[in-house]
Amino acid sequence: MNLNIQDKNALVCGSTQGIGKASAMALAAEGVHVTLVARNEKKLQKVMAELPNNHQKHAYIVADFSDPIALKEKIASTDIAFHILVNNTGGPAGGAIFNATLEEFESAFTQHVKCNHVLVQGVVPFMKRVGYGRIINIISTSVKQPLDGLGVSNTIRGAVANWSKTLANELGVFGITVNNVLPGATDTERLHEIIKHKASKTGRTSEEVATMMMNASPAKRFARPEEVANAVAFLASEKASFINGINVPVDGGRTKSL
Repeated sequence: MNLNIQDKNALVCGSTQGIGKASAMALAAEGVHVTLVARNEKKLQKVMAELPNNHQKHAYIVADFSDPIALKEKIASTDIAFHILVNNTGGPAGGAIFNATLEEFESAFTQHVKCNHVLVQGVVPFMKRVGYGRIINIISTSVKQPLDGLGVSNTIRGAVANWSKTLANELGVFGITVNNVLPGATDTERLHEIIKHKASKTGRTSEEVATMMMNASPAKRFARPEEVANAVAFLASEKASFINGINVPVDGGRTKSL
């Protein structure tokens, strides 16, 4: 299938590893000009050199998602106008919600809601002018089914999902779609951190925890980042023009709800 997004410009956040990097690679493979966003410049340079490039103009922006004002200024200073925005930020640390501190909630809200919002405010005016926009938020299946031991993440991901649905209702008339991709357990550094945390809390080995997590999915394995990225690329395309305001689980069937 030709996704027909060649020569579009995409801003892909958290794109030096995991699902963010895989999404950047998938979009670049479709002929998209990709701008990477992350805080580590050396890693950004490395990933940019790896992106598929058929006479495309890839770029990167060094930004820290703990500072939404600085992020807003970075986006405003670029001369690139974006058709596609992929919001993707590393999840909050694991732990029971009862023990979470106010600072943990505030930090997660800043990174996931405030930063998403300033990015949208930066890219939507151009999307409106050209009548084409794709905003894809990488969240979690926890917006459908809260995950044990991820109290702050469950809370904040739900906030992002409702923010996203509200945006979809407001922006659809302009040819802009806003959708959420909900990865299940995906073979990333973040997953391995979660596995180690659960192992330390339960007294099990990391291998035992990983096996239990894989067995929770009908597929009996973890997703590959590229499998999640395929959903991102499709939602970014013209082929997905009438898909708006939805959550798309990419979890091998693990989520119990429809």
